[in-house]
Amino acid sequence: MSSMRDIKQRIENVRSVEQIIKAMDMVASTKLVKIRSQLEGVRPIYHELKRVVEEVGSLEGSKDHTFYKEREVKNSLYVVITSDRGLAGSYNANITAKALEHMNQDKNVKVITVGAKGYEFFKKKGKNIVQSVVDVVDSQVYYGSESLAKWLINYYIQGEADEMFIAYTHFINVLNYVPVVDKLLPIKVKETSFDDDRKYEPDLHSFIDHMIPLYLHMNLFRAFSESHTSEQAARMVNMDAAGKNASEIIEELTHLYNRKRQTAITEELNEIFGSVNILNKGGLDGS
Repeated sequence: MSSMRDIKQRIENVRSVEQIIKAMDMVASTKLVKIRSQLEGVRPIYHELKRVVEEVGSLEGSKDHTFYKEREVKNSLYVVITSDRGLAGSYNANITAKALEHMNQDKNVKVITVGAKGYEFFKKKGKNIVQSVVDVVDSQVYYGSESLAKWLINYYIQGEADEMFIAYTHFINVLNYVPVVDKLLPIKVKETSFDDDRKYEPDLHSFIDHMIPLYLHMNLFRAFSESHTSEQAARMVNMDAAGKNASEIIEELTHLYNRKRQTAITEELNEIFGSVNILNKGGLDGS
């Protein structure tokens, strides 16, 4: 049985943890507001670029372009976005499991991990990690995604990968975020017909050469924003649940402490009354 001193010490320890949890919850909430605003800003840009890319891809003259033409798949490359830190519930486990499930359909797989958790996971699985990105500062995500887009395009043109995918967590709301795997290259085009009276300068292929890097940049930036928003939402929900658990533990320990204290007081009173009775009885016998 724990002593009253032990219980009191446990209450103080849990209260200290509760304060840390509340601080982390506030940090996650603040970051969530900021990154969600960024996500809402980049989504319309990405969707408009995607529409243009798909329209151009449906033109007869673009189907033989490197970025649209299907290849015989020998090597597949995956960009997997996770977090650098834990305490985000099942956020990292869900996206790594989704990516791994998709990878198992291919024989020769190369992986680029963004986030320490993804690197640790795929290293244990024995995957071929060609590049790893960790500790990305929020202010550098835009420029980092631009650099990665250029690297991916060069890697694809050189024939090091025949198809590329990105695994990230799509943000729906604070309580809902879904792991998804999207194809980056070659560009998937829906068969649509539309009247295109636009002129491409200097020609269609040159226009595509300039358009796809921008599209890929915005696609990566959006995916990073989706994942980061989902991560902060998951961490906030997780910290909120942990805070409630800490409060419940403190309440239970406080009740236990009060019961033990009451028991100790009762025992002391019984001893006092017992001593008084003995003294009174001794006094009566002596008289």
